[in-house]
Amino acid sequence: MKITRLSLRLRIFFAMIFLVLLASILIALVAAYQYSEETQDYHKLRLERKEISIKRHINFIIKETSFEVVPEKLPLIFKDEIYKIANVHGLQVNLYDLEGGLLISSKAALPYDIAEKCVKAEVLNTLSNTTNHRFVEKREEKGESFRSSYTYIVDEKFKPLAILNLPYLENDDFLSRELNEFFERLGYTYLLMLIIAIVLAYFLSKYITRTLKTISDKMNQTRLEKRNEKIEIESTTEEISTLVKAYNSMIDQLEESAVKLAKSEREQAWREMAKQVAHEIKNPLTPMRLTVQSFQRKFNPEDPDIVQKLDEYSKTLIQQIDTMSAIAGAFSNFAKMPAQQNELLNVVKIVDLALDIFNEDYIEFEPEKDEIIAKFDRTQLIRVITNLVKNGIQAIPSDRTPQIIVKVTDNNGRVDLTISDNGIGISDENKDKVFEPKFTTKSSGMGLGLAMVKNIVETYQGTITFTSVKDVGTTFTVSFPKEY
Repeated sequence: MKITRLSLRLRIFFAMIFLVLLASILIALVAAYQYSEETQDYHKLRLERKEISIKRHINFIIKETSFEVVPEKLPLIFKDEIYKIANVHGLQVNLYDLEGGLLISSKAALPYDIAEKCVKAEVLNTLSNTTNHRFVEKREEKGESFRSSYTYIVDEKFKPLAILNLPYLENDDFLSRELNEFFERLGYTYLLMLIIAIVLAYFLSKYITRTLKTISDKMNQTRLEKRNEKIEIESTTEEISTLVKAYNSMIDQLEESAVKLAKSEREQAWREMAKQVAHEIKNPLTPMRLTVQSFQRKFNPEDPDIVQKLDEYSKTLIQQIDTMSAIAGAFSNFAKMPAQQNELLNVVKIVDLALDIFNEDYIEFEPEKDEIIAKFDRTQLIRVITNLVKNGIQAIPSDRTPQIIVKVTDNNGRVDLTISDNGIGISDENKDKVFEPKFTTKSSGMGLGLAMVKNIVETYQGTITFTSVKDVGTTFTVSFPKEY
């Protein structure tokens, strides 16, 4: 799984855990490196301290001896004393002459090292050519590390007498135990820090992304056709505050654009409606004109059939006038916006009254309960019911036993009305056009009924949907809140 596919919250969480682990590893590496450096410094300084102490001890013996202090007498002077020095200071002590030959060694007392029979030439050269006349050699032997220091022993006149060699075993057992204990404690500390880091990372990432999730949810709910709420967040970061301001500004611009678009759409709809109404009115005017012209040309008061002809002319004109009246009524009903009176009414009772208009036995009314109270305009609710029921009746073919089922249900603070018919259904290509003004599949009518119903329902913050199966039937569902 790619890291870019993870959510921001998970990326923040994993980043914080990774930083804690990385810091822990780096601290452990630095601690190990520091231990190694301190160990080397410890052995170096310890050997130096041992060397100073042993030289003082040797100088004291030289001052107290009764033998002549010359290189040849040193084995006699330190015959017994060299073992005491080795035991007191815990180091093997070797004395070489100035040419590098072994004079005496405490090797028998400290058998863990092997005394060299002679000093290497490079050691002799370094001793003679350096200002401090000291040389330290490091070597590995049988898995153990040794330091071996070489320095001069001088007489009272600071004349070199011999070469003092101190082999030093770097015993790290104690320091290793200390380091292991340190890492053990450090491990427990890291484990506790990791647990704390996981908890903090969880809550911190949740806190950081909570505001972003709020903004994301608001953006997902943003719609052009409704009023969108602005985001109000207190005590947030500057970056999030900038983002919130940008979103709120976008909402203002979107609302302004929506108002302009709605106005433009309404103007366009009214222009289209005016064209449709003009066209529908012109249709009956033409036969009316022809009828009047024909009556004018053929009028003869002495014609014995004049009464019958006059009656036919009158019926034709009345029929066309009724058609124009129906067109004007339909347009008037569509244009009239529902009055929002917020009247408390029993929806079940109003629907029952609206169905009484049809007085048809095949219309079944199935309310969930006897009383469902909501705020709605009585006239507009009746208009919704009658239009939907009338559409259902008109959709049923003549060769089929009609059936209309009307239901009213209480749905958690909303009222749901369903009107089902067993008509011919709505084809797939017409489903997107059902609520468009002037769309109709009938030979008569202007196609304003469902558009008017949708207009009324949305005015009360409701919704209207439908399901339809070809040649089986259609069910319209109207849902609106009880409190508007």
